Formats: sequence, C-alpha cells, structure tokens
Amino acid sequence: MAPQVGDRLKVRWPDGSAHKSQVIQTRPSATGAAGALAGAGALAGAGALDFYVHYTGFDRRLDAWVSSDRLVPGTLEAREGGGEGAGEGALPQERTRHKRRHEEAVDPAVVALEKEHEELTKVKNISRVAMGEWEVDTWYYSPYPDEYAGVDRLYVCEFCLKYMRHKKTHVKHTDSCRCRCPPGKEIYREEAKKEGESTIAVFEIDGQEEPVYCQNLCLLAKLFLDHKTLYYDVDPFLFYIITEVDARGSHIVGYYSKEKQSAEGYNLACILTFPQYQRSGYGKFIISLSYEISKRENKAGSPEKPLSDLGKLSYRSYWTNVLFEVFSNLESEISVEQISEMTAIRTEDIISTLQHVDMVREWKGQHVICVDKAKVREYQKKQLQKGRPLRLCKQEHLNWTP
Repeated sequence: MAPQVGDRLKVRWPDGSAHKSQVIQTRPSATGAAGALAGAGALAGAGALDFYVHYTGFDRRLDAWVSSDRLVPGTLEAREGGGEGAGEGALPQERTRHKRRHEEAVDPAVVALEKEHEELTKVKNISRVAMGEWEVDTWYYSPYPDEYAGVDRLYVCEFCLKYMRHKKTHVKHTDSCRCRCPPGKEIYREEAKKEGESTIAVFEIDGQEEPVYCQNLCLLAKLFLDHKTLYYDVDPFLFYIITEVDARGSHIVGYYSKEKQSAEGYNLACILTFPQYQRSGYGKFIISLSYEISKRENKAGSPEKPLSDLGKLSYRSYWTNVLFEVFSNLESEISVEQISEMTAIRTEDIISTLQHVDMVREWKGQHVICVDKAKVREYQKKQLQKGRPLRLCKQEHLNWTP
C-alpha cells in the first residue's frame, strides 16, 4: 500500500543513511508508470508516485520530493484516520497546547486563513534558481505568480532581479540588460587589498522609489527564508544590498531591510546572505553595517524580534565578539549603558549576551559586569585559530549620513 499524506516512514538520503520523515504531498511519478518497476526495495504500490517529505527534526529547507525507491520498506506508520483526512498531521510541526490555546483565543477566521496559508506554502514551488554563474537549490516556497510556480529552474538576472522561466529568454535578457549594479545610492565601498579578495560595495534603496526591484528581491529572498512575509508592500522599507564588484558589475551577495520609521527602534527587519556566498563572513558584515548606521543616527538599535534560530546564533556571535573586543581593551570599570553608547547595541541585547557568557550579576536592582579576562583571551585565541579574518563593516568606508 502506498504511503498517504500524513503518514510517517523512513527515507534514504543520497549518502545512504535513513531518516524519519512525514509525507506532506504526493504526485504522479516523474518517471511515469516505469517508476513502479524502479528499485526492488520500493514500497508496494508506491512506484507510480513521488512523495514530498519533511524530515523529522530537520529544518524545512531540506523538505524535498523523493521517488518511491528512496522509501524504506517496513517503516511505514500510517497516521490515525489516514489519508487526506489527516490534514493537520501533514504539517511539518505538531500543534502544541500553547498553539491550541492561541487558536482558541483569536478570531476563527484568522486561524482559518493562517491554516490555509500554511497549506499553500508548505511545498516548494520552485526547485532551483539560476543567477549569473550560480545555480542554487531553493529552500522554501515563494509566492511568485502562478505561471512561474512548478518550474524546475527559475532564471533571475543578477543585476536587475527580473525573473524568467526559460533559459533562452534569460540569455536574450542578459545580452540586452544595461543594469550592472543595484539601483539606488552607493553608500559603502571597500576596495580589495590583495589577490583573491573582492571589492565590496553596498547600495541603499528606497522601496518607494524602486518598488519593482525591491519586490523582486523579496520574492527571491523568500526562497531562502522560512518566515518572511514582506513581498509587495515595500514602500515603508529601506533595502541595503551587499555586492561583490568585478569588471562585469556588482554581483548581489545578500541584503538587509529596515523600516524607515520603527516604533520599536529596530535597525534591521530582514537579513539574508544568499547560499552561494554563505560561510564567507558576510552575515557578520551585514549585522555590523546595520550597527554602524545606527551609530551615525546616534541611536541604539536591535533586530526585529522574534529572531529565527539561525538569526539568534548569528547575532549572539556578533554581540559576543563586539563585547569581548571592548573587554580586551578595558582598563577601568564600564557600565552596560556605556557599552550601548559605544556599540549602538541595545542594553537588553548586551545583558542577554553577558548572561549567556556568565559575565553579569544583579546587585541591588542593577546589572553589574564581571569581566573574566581569561575567558576573553581564550575566546579571541579560538577566533584566531579559525584562520578566517572577521569580515566587518569599516567606518572609514561608509559614506552615509542620516
């Protein structure tokens, strides 16, 4: 019997290991009827179908369509009630008591819309993106127009971000496109100092002045961001585009956005380094850029909450690095407020980071910093041993005023 939506079973990864998963959706096999004969170990009756699965305990970015020969026989656990009726069981994450209480407390119409949205967005609608010399697997659903949904490969101009379905259209566009950098004002340029390094340029774009580019950016970014909700209403936002510059132009590396007017004092709303440029230090560069701009505004800033798990790790690492750099040069006592003035990091973020590294105590209602110089030296030693210099925004290259 073929697995149905909501059923659980093990699926083999390309490396041969098997992992628990849940069936989110099914479709006729990409190999047609011949798929029923593929793989002697395939589950009976499953060969004519492909299965979209979520791997239990793993991020949704790994969700994928798999053929029947990757299903592990003897591991099928049909959900109670089975089949399409197990709609809620097909969601990647089980409902918790907290979530149920939340649903009971809000408008049922809103809950219904949220569930409909989850249902529509749980399956990736585009498999890969071709940008410049890169071709990248996507991670999540993005609300591109219907005629672009379901394409195996989406072609995107790396300069103007126009998207296309066909390679020949993309080639023709590339030959005629005159854009060689993002629209907007260049606010940062750091020239490469030696061979192998890249010149970095940053462009500030007003969503109201360049709505099409910013909407295209948001649609592209959603393919790699799970909880992003900004797609078309870009007017209230500024976008900061980080690029690597060569003789052909300024190639987009990543970006961050922020509200022009944030009542909560957030200095960053959304952040992304595209997968082909990850593990190159750009995440910390983008975070540091947001704080350098906050310094110019004479404000302490903070990222929009709640942070994703990956966002928490990135910010915690950045905040720890900044605080330990302050402590390594410290010759007298310093307060949380003084550190905030120096770094533009909000006091609550400083306190939470100090608590994480066990360097703060509460005394008579005040937070008192207890610097452990040995811990600071050990941390900085480990950073040096990683062999990669920290990539941060440098004030002298930032050409920006409020």
